[in-house]
Amino acid sequence: MTIKVLNPGLLTSVQDLGRPGYFHLGIPVSGAMDRFAMRAANLLVGNDEGAAGLEAVFVGPTIEFQADTVVAVTGADMPVRIDGEAQPGWTALAVRAGQVLSFDFLTAGARIYIAVAGGIDVPVALGSRSTYPIGALGGFNGRAIAAGDALPVGESGGSPEAGKSVPDDLRRKAPMPVELRILPGLYDHRVTTESLDRFFNEEWKVAPEADRMGYRFRGGTPLEFIEREQPFGAGSDPSNIVDSCYPYGSVQVPGGTEPIILHRDAVSGGGYFMIGTVISADMDLIGQLQPNTPTRFRRVSMEEALDARRERAARLERLRMTLG
Repeated sequence: MTIKVLNPGLLTSVQDLGRPGYFHLGIPVSGAMDRFAMRAANLLVGNDEGAAGLEAVFVGPTIEFQADTVVAVTGADMPVRIDGEAQPGWTALAVRAGQVLSFDFLTAGARIYIAVAGGIDVPVALGSRSTYPIGALGGFNGRAIAAGDALPVGESGGSPEAGKSVPDDLRRKAPMPVELRILPGLYDHRVTTESLDRFFNEEWKVAPEADRMGYRFRGGTPLEFIEREQPFGAGSDPSNIVDSCYPYGSVQVPGGTEPIILHRDAVSGGGYFMIGTVISADMDLIGQLQPNTPTRFRRVSMEEALDARRERAARLERLRMTLG
């Protein structure tokens, strides 16, 4: 079976849960920006949680189905239509051969996830079907989908049940302003205590430069660096360091002015200092932030970060139990 792309939307790509294990070689993890939403979509249609689906940002695609199947759309609030008829999100929907899936304008969030029973069956590259377009790796021919593409769909492992839905209390909605929790380090000692405190007390806004590589924020006060003689191998700017590894979710601040949170397709190292790392429990949320979203950064301890990870794991387990 295939599904035909009539209109790809703004930027739609094949993604799964990513390709860990190659970051030390400079190959990013890639995969869904909102992994919870991707897992939910797959569970709704009876797929393995790690099956490949489609991630679309800001504008949804238009897709024609070539056979009867079950589909689910999760993530951002982007009204779903089948043959022009409104359909619920976060719900398993039965579709017939020849029917067309389309979307109205985005109302909240940034990215939707489309899962089809059987999963998008593109070739596996380094253990994943996720698209890394900068490296032309994975996905559908290593790129975002385009009009006229015929995407292969695998065989469903069971009989997915239309009508199943994710309860509202499991659909994460961020209060405004958004709060992102950060574990300070590895180089926060490079700025003054007063400057670091101000960083965590001020409100920032998501900049238009926000994509799968990273989210930039602006609007806060520039950081004040502690004077030092730049070490050999570092650049001349006080935010430069001798090249170092970048953890997933790390927050670099080039020039001390606009923090950038590195996300799924980010590079694995470079020469900018890191003021901290966003905890794993909040990384999904970043992928749903629109430009100009007011945001605050909250400093947390390792114990708080681990508590948040346990809460996220419990939420995922509730999802699995709910959807069977």
